[in-house]
Amino acid sequence: MSTDGPLCLYQDEHLLVLHKPAGLLSVPGRGPDKQDCLIHRAQQHWPDALVVHRLDMATSGLVLLARNKATQAALSQAFAERQVHKRYVAVAWGELHDADDWQCINAPLRCDWERRPLQIVDPIQGKPSLTRYRRAPAQHGTPPGCTRLLLEPVTGRSHQLRVHMAHLNLPLVGDALYAPQPVQALAPRLLLHAQTLGFTHPHSRQAMFFEHPPDF
Repeated sequence: MSTDGPLCLYQDEHLLVLHKPAGLLSVPGRGPDKQDCLIHRAQQHWPDALVVHRLDMATSGLVLLARNKATQAALSQAFAERQVHKRYVAVAWGELHDADDWQCINAPLRCDWERRPLQIVDPIQGKPSLTRYRRAPAQHGTPPGCTRLLLEPVTGRSHQLRVHMAHLNLPLVGDALYAPQPVQALAPRLLLHAQTLGFTHPHSRQAMFFEHPPDF
């Protein structure tokens, strides 16, 4: 198991803001081969670190951890009440036109039980799922035929951004779960990164804002 220390953007006696690399679990999975994860690495440096929310293993970006139960409860409530601002950067296969302003996709999601952990759009049995999206400025290195996106999940369903973009015929590059094989092969990792995190500090009540760019 690697013991590399996670990149820390902020720490105080109550909370931590860390960067999770792509390919690392947020929390341990089942089996001895799935114990290396962000929370275990964090606890080697901050033994009191506690989970507040998660990113998919394939997604990189900012993760907020608590350092005591009271802070964990307060931050968890803030997430549940949609008081935490999250913005992601992604690269999708396809052209997105007339999307320089924010648009919304409201497509209810549920687990595809026969193919767990995959999620599917289901207007009848799915849970309400809302994502804001817009085209981001093009950058050198974006694959031809692809669009750089800014994504904001209003709700927090499992795989929400990945499923919603695939539903719009804009599968994310490198997505091994929801993109066609040729789109998966365009990158060695999922091109989805949690770039921005904003929230109110539960103790000082100070507005906190963090940003960390992706490596793609």
